[in-house]
Amino acid sequence: MEQLDTYLYAATRTPFGKFNGALAGVRPDDLAAGVLTDLLARTPGLDAASLAERTEVFFGNANGAGEDNRNVGRMAWLLAGLPVATPATTINRLCGSSLDAAIQASRALASGDLGEDGIAVVGGVESMTRAPWVLPKPDRPFPAGDVTAVSTTLGWRLVNRRMPQEWTVSLGEANEQLQERFGISRERQDAFASRSHELAAQAWADGFYDALVSPVEVPGRKGTTTVARDEGVRPDTTVDTLAGLRPSFRPDGTITAGNASPLSDGASALLLGTAGAAARVGAEPVARIAGRAASALEPQAFGFAPVEAANRALALAGIGWDQVGAVELNEAFAVQSLACVDAWLPEGLRDPGIVNTRGGAIALGHPLGASGGRVLGTLAAVLRERGERWGLAAICIGVGQALAVVLENLDATAGGTR
Repeated sequence: MEQLDTYLYAATRTPFGKFNGALAGVRPDDLAAGVLTDLLARTPGLDAASLAERTEVFFGNANGAGEDNRNVGRMAWLLAGLPVATPATTINRLCGSSLDAAIQASRALASGDLGEDGIAVVGGVESMTRAPWVLPKPDRPFPAGDVTAVSTTLGWRLVNRRMPQEWTVSLGEANEQLQERFGISRERQDAFASRSHELAAQAWADGFYDALVSPVEVPGRKGTTTVARDEGVRPDTTVDTLAGLRPSFRPDGTITAGNASPLSDGASALLLGTAGAAARVGAEPVARIAGRAASALEPQAFGFAPVEAANRALALAGIGWDQVGAVELNEAFAVQSLACVDAWLPEGLRDPGIVNTRGGAIALGHPLGASGGRVLGTLAAVLRERGERWGLAAICIGVGQALAVVLENLDATAGGTR
């Protein structure tokens, strides 16, 4: 069967909450169920009951050790009251989990496995606040010694002793090594972080995120609170205030809490489908998935992995960097974001200013399993806002991987063709 084109029809996400912040009391499966409900509310022409056929759910989650265990994609679908006959899977590619979910969903659609009018509901969720501590099972019953509980919030845990030590350094130390490799100064990192907050604050002020973010109702002892905005955005952030922060990973290091993404809670969701799905959805698609790719390198160099993933995705889409009008790059750390942008400039990236024009993860937050869905949904909105035809979403992933997706804005024209 000939490959089918795949499209993005709708996107939404929750506000991203701070660690121990406004969303701390919400279970990840409830966050995910809520964002699925909101996604379908954005496509009122779609009959939810019809999703029992020719539909699959692909959900991303990086932890899976706590309340998000046992296939959180399936749990969220059921909690949302959606058809029990719809299959669902949960995908773990760490920070890239929901972008991987979109990639795997688009492949399933393109293959025709879901039919010529197939639909895929895609998303991701992470509550880094509620990530549990875990204990390893003992090798034998009733050991006499103590056992240490390990946090599953972020990074390596229960490391195999056979793994080379240079691969298992902390994420922060890995990026300090990247800083040494490319000579990216603390000043550049702080300026990049300040820009992220400035642009994110401006985007909220402009109403850009109003159409992309679905508020979350959080029940509490004193009633229900509505969380409507990302908690991490600090409009008053300046290079000078960031310069006063202490290094987080080395006494003489360059990476601080201010120029790295924070621990966060949140969820995202996307509606994908074939061209034939428009009749089922009751709306036309907004973007075509034109290219998708993965790359990998040494685990400690994970922050630089988006460089090759992006180049591969562009090649598969049949375009060059000079045609790209918008880039959404997940800002795990300012240093790795700068290293990627610096590498893309000689490849033809026409202007570093087209990267993250509405702020990035340093300001907005980085709930691991949800971030890929955020960057893809934001990219589609930025392309439409700016009237650009081609855009790229990319994300670095712990243990030395990255993913990238190329979108074509269907509202834009080039040479008279859509």
